[in-house]
Amino acid sequence: MKVAKKIENKILKELTPTRFELIDESHLHSGHVGARPEGETHFRLCVSSPKLSDKSRLEKQRVIHKILKEELEGPVHALSIEVD
Repeated sequence: MKVAKKIENKILKELTPTRFELIDESHLHSGHVGARPEGETHFRLCVSSPKLSDKSRLEKQRVIHKILKEELEGPVHALSIEVD
């Protein structure tokens, strides 16, 4: 399964977001450290979820990092997070 699909499945399952957008920005980082020829190393995640509404900005990012722990330890080199 592609990395983007794994991320999508996990976020949708755990956060049931009202807004979800995942953008693969790997092409912007080709030749940089951590970039792979096949891509899927640099992502921007935009998400809104009632499950995050009562949390601080830092807590929101920690929740997302915990959900995506496996991906962040492996194929994903960078993840930019925007939470509404």
